[in-house]
Amino acid sequence: MDLSRAHAFIQSAMATTEVERRRGQLAALSIAAVVIIVGVPLWWKTTETYRAWLPVSQIQELSDLQLQLSADVEVVFARGTVTPEQQKKIPLTQTKDDEHVIDENTSLRYRYETRYRTATIMEEDAFNQPTAAEADLSLHTLSESPCGSLVIYIIPDSSLLLPEKIDVYIGQHRTAVLRVGAQVKVGKTLEQLLIHLEPRIKQVLQVMSFSHADVTAALSDRVRLSPGSKESIADSMRTFKSSPGYEITFSLLNPDPKSHRLHWDIEGAVESYIQPLLSKLAPVANFSIDSQTLHYAMLGVNPRFGSSQNAYTLSADSLAHVINPVEARLGSNAASSNPVLNFLLYVPDANHSPLFIHNNKKQEVPSNAFHSPRWGGIMVYNVNGFYSPDATFPVDVDINMAKVMGVFLAQLRLLLGVQSSPAPSGFMVAPCNSFGLADWELDRLMWSRTVENVATATTTITSLAQLLDQIGNIVINDNIAQEVSSAVTALQLAVAELEAGNLGFALQYSKEAILASEKAFFDQSLLHLLYFPDDQKFAIYIPLFLPMCVPIFLSLLKILSEVRQRRKQKQAKRD
Repeated sequence: MDLSRAHAFIQSAMATTEVERRRGQLAALSIAAVVIIVGVPLWWKTTETYRAWLPVSQIQELSDLQLQLSADVEVVFARGTVTPEQQKKIPLTQTKDDEHVIDENTSLRYRYETRYRTATIMEEDAFNQPTAAEADLSLHTLSESPCGSLVIYIIPDSSLLLPEKIDVYIGQHRTAVLRVGAQVKVGKTLEQLLIHLEPRIKQVLQVMSFSHADVTAALSDRVRLSPGSKESIADSMRTFKSSPGYEITFSLLNPDPKSHRLHWDIEGAVESYIQPLLSKLAPVANFSIDSQTLHYAMLGVNPRFGSSQNAYTLSADSLAHVINPVEARLGSNAASSNPVLNFLLYVPDANHSPLFIHNNKKQEVPSNAFHSPRWGGIMVYNVNGFYSPDATFPVDVDINMAKVMGVFLAQLRLLLGVQSSPAPSGFMVAPCNSFGLADWELDRLMWSRTVENVATATTTITSLAQLLDQIGNIVINDNIAQEVSSAVTALQLAVAELEAGNLGFALQYSKEAILASEKAFFDQSLLHLLYFPDDQKFAIYIPLFLPMCVPIFLSLLKILSEVRQRRKQKQAKRD
């Protein structure tokens, strides 16, 4: 009886042990299943880097964009330039494509769509004006040409509108007057007449419209310039790069207030001379102006006294050492990231007066001023009161702002990239008006700035896309994705408007593209996980998960071992 009880107790204990063993196995499997099915995906999802969707395919297509600059040209024949037979074939339209390969990777196509027509009665009356400038104003009032377009008026050789030896007059607006040469015979066909006029019309387009030199200078940081492009290199190094805004600072340097008291009407001068130019440049960029007067500000170099001139001189070699000492006193505009254009008016003290600037040929510079590329300009203003023996100090000096602003205005045009190509022989270009900028000069600047903006925005977006592709743990927030998409859309629209010849819209879209691309590229959120790679992530999480995972892993190995052992036992019983 005792043996039966002992046997029953053993059987009960073995059954209990089997139940406990299975319960432990089920617990281990349940914990492993929860960890693998729920825990690992949840941990992976909660620790993954958020990356919003980017238009990668459209960004890759940006590098293959073919820029085409298009301009509408209207050629108007005045009375006496075409015969009745020729007039019957007018109006007609011709489109000419002219390709200029900038480098092996980038090519730009230049397209001129030329329309021909005869002059209206009111335009014929404008040709009767006594001067070409008055005729240009009258033609402008009749019809204002759209931004980027040109109108070329053909007048007969007998016309007295242009002086002798002048065949082409380029006015302040988007119009030019071209005189037909006396060698053109009346019996020529219209095609022969157009062939004869084509070289002169092409020269007019090179002066008034976009040119290969402008585009090369605008893309000088991205293209390989030919060895003969010295002028383009100089222009590109002197001009400020394209920016949505600029800060202009006028500074009056008074090294010795005991020698003179300076008075300058900078507000009135800016309003009269500078503001008209900046108002006309409003489509290109935004401008802000401020002024300051700095006392005891020295140039930092000692001028040499020339006994022959009885004056002090600054040589061209010493001008490079003037900027740094002066710049330390100017202060900085930390509140704005826009480039700063500095214009300094320096009035030498009595011990160094008069002071003149000499060029490399040791000749006196007429403006007594110089400019530093992508920085600004400095003008030396001599005071006549110092030279008289009975002068009493301090001398009251009223600065001639017309003389000063004339120099600063010319320097401002150069620094902003407002440049005119040298006029060919037989051309007469109207001088600058009160705005300091002709309409066609503004168009040329807009062409180059649009191309530069498109190239800059394209480089920024493609570089950002490559960076995000190479470093997968950088967070891409929704606002960055939105800015990238906006930049890509604006670039596509800018290229389309350029091809359509809508210069104003193309410039606006290119500015939007460069603003959106730079906002996305310099967003601070891109740097949060830049130095948190995957190996550091595992180094942080392994000490946390390893103590929990080791028992589960060992339990799974034990269960797997028991399953294999049972299979072997069953196989042995069958055999």
